[in-house]
Amino acid sequence: MNPADGATDVAPTAPISVTATDGTLTDIALTNTESGVVVAGELAADGHSYTVTEPLGYGATYEWSGSVIGADGDEVAVEGSFSTVEPDEVVSATLNIADGQEVGIAAPIIVQFDGPIEDKAAVEKALVVTTNPPTEGAWAWLPDDNGGARAHWRPRQYWAPGTTVSLDARLYGLAYGDGAYGAADLTLDFGIGRSQVVVANAQSHRMQVVRDGQTVMDIPVSYGEGSEARNVTRSGIHVVTEKHEDFLMSNPPYYENVRERWAVRISNNGEFIHANPLTTGQQGASNVTNGCINLSMSDAQEYFAIAMYGDPVEVSGTSIDLSEADGDLWDWAVDWQTWQSMSAL
Repeated sequence: MNPADGATDVAPTAPISVTATDGTLTDIALTNTESGVVVAGELAADGHSYTVTEPLGYGATYEWSGSVIGADGDEVAVEGSFSTVEPDEVVSATLNIADGQEVGIAAPIIVQFDGPIEDKAAVEKALVVTTNPPTEGAWAWLPDDNGGARAHWRPRQYWAPGTTVSLDARLYGLAYGDGAYGAADLTLDFGIGRSQVVVANAQSHRMQVVRDGQTVMDIPVSYGEGSEARNVTRSGIHVVTEKHEDFLMSNPPYYENVRERWAVRISNNGEFIHANPLTTGQQGASNVTNGCINLSMSDAQEYFAIAMYGDPVEVSGTSIDLSEADGDLWDWAVDWQTWQSMSAL
């Protein structure tokens, strides 16, 4: 028997089998002693081995039944039991991208865990990314800012439009260290859409939208006014993460719950590209905002309609760079060598 009779703390995804060296197995079953459910399994064609074909549960006892008929015709009962590991904590994980979603060329894959992970190397080995065409990229572990560990995978350069991407994360039954185990496997298939890059130079007071190499918008805007650090639009590659036709914005002590239209979030530090009729007179001439990129109502609506999750927004010409201090998605602010060093492998 594998595992041996009486074994404890067996991983629920470990290979489970019974083998008869000199005999034929018959009526073999592995049963959860608490629920009475028989585990799925398969008897080899020659009748000499039986293999369990589905994962087991955590913290459960399983019992073998059946018999083996020897070459002499004698029948011997197959008996034995073992128990699986009881985790101190079962850690779940979620993804930032939905299955089948089309995303922009700067979108990272984010695996957000709901608890800490001690053995990040073991987990990272289980996070397998496959791309077509082949794309150079790497995992990095970012600070546990959102209630648990998080791993981001990004390509070295922007994704090629039309790339197909798959994630196969065999996390169930995996030991995370310190008594924690994975709650469930994750799989994901998504695609990269068209190439669309926002070029936003604060010194020019303008913003361009470049799609597949062609400029489709070139509009006057206003950036952060810069007299206070909190109001400086951060320079660096931002990523579109949300879109809201209407959004209540707050920036105490300046304002609270102000309704803004056609809001596209580009950072969790509060930066949006959105309409602001109050700054229309300054758009194209001076920077007067509290850090957002202000557009006219019509320009904001037009941009909103074509923005996609994962689109890069390349901001330049300001006094402060995008960094870890600016929310949970600053992947492109990290140079490639440093990004690779943030892997656990």
